[in-house]
Amino acid sequence: MNHPQSPPIDAQAILAALRAQVVAAAERGTPLEIRGGGTKAWYGQAPAGERLDMRAYRGIVAYDPAELVITARAGTPLAEIEAALALCGQLLPFEPPHYGPGATLGGCIAAGLAGPRRPHVGAPRDFVLGAVIMNGRGQVLHFGGQVMKNVAGYDVSRVLAGALGTLGVILELSIKVLPRPVAEATLSFTMPQSEALERLNRWGGQPLPLSGSCWHAGELRVRLAGAGAAVDAARAAMGGIDVDARAAVAFWTSLREQTHPFFARSPVSAPGAALWRLSVPQTAAPLPHAQEQLIEWGGAQRWWIPTAENGPSAGEIREIAAAAGGHATLFRHGDKAAGVFTPLPEAQHAIGERLQQAFDPSRIFNRHRLYAA
Repeated sequence: MNHPQSPPIDAQAILAALRAQVVAAAERGTPLEIRGGGTKAWYGQAPAGERLDMRAYRGIVAYDPAELVITARAGTPLAEIEAALALCGQLLPFEPPHYGPGATLGGCIAAGLAGPRRPHVGAPRDFVLGAVIMNGRGQVLHFGGQVMKNVAGYDVSRVLAGALGTLGVILELSIKVLPRPVAEATLSFTMPQSEALERLNRWGGQPLPLSGSCWHAGELRVRLAGAGAAVDAARAAMGGIDVDARAAVAFWTSLREQTHPFFARSPVSAPGAALWRLSVPQTAAPLPHAQEQLIEWGGAQRWWIPTAENGPSAGEIREIAAAAGGHATLFRHGDKAAGVFTPLPEAQHAIGERLQQAFDPSRIFNRHRLYAA
């Protein structure tokens, strides 16, 4: 089956230009900001350095619907990939957010972000089968392949997911895809947060075709996806009120893209209106300021926008998350001097340092995007 095509490119010439820029930067010790569409440039510590623009290195290299694998260059727009998959009734299982029309495949994997399906199907890293990258010496390295069992030593293909480009320039990716669900339904329930968490944990232990959940302001919404009979049986067992199909699609898209009204409470112009993402066990009890939160992933992902006046500090928010058995990320806005990500334990930090030294000895790639120092 034919699929949407990127404009023809001279891949070798573009690759040579990228290599020349990387080698020159390494010789000078000049940091490079690896960027595709720039739709996630706000995520992590502030970008710095000379821009290495990946948008020209684009195009679907191979796609075999029967094998459930698509291979594309890093600069390929996510919209183009999703359109090709849709023609064959398939999708990217982890439901990646775009955050803008210019989102690319490379940026999607580098950020490692996922949408409502994440707890039910897996994270982006779970679907990366292979990768081609350029290291800090300008060498092109191949890892993994186009099958699930193709790994020896470090599983570098998956380590790239969420590394924010600090290990190398992602050039090409092979991603496992899945068939689009035959049927979907969204149910709505009115209940307080404590009851919603209890229900989500109870349903999570049952063979239900769950594919998304969200609690906010006293309303719990749950998405079901799978075979028609399974969705109908789950709908009958769970109860609730059916949400109109079009409204349901708009709702889950608003969560994925953070256009839901909850996220609008964190404008750039409001000092201190930072958006925090708390990752905790699904069974964690309601956290302080429960009514000011939006909860996803069966209770494991809790979004919180503390008020600017007399609100908790970054340290206090991280202590709250740690006490619940998790960690906190300063996702959008706020004072990044406090650090975006919770510092790693010493042993994990040491492993990260060794990986960076192996792949980027001059530390030119997206310097300090993960941690300020």
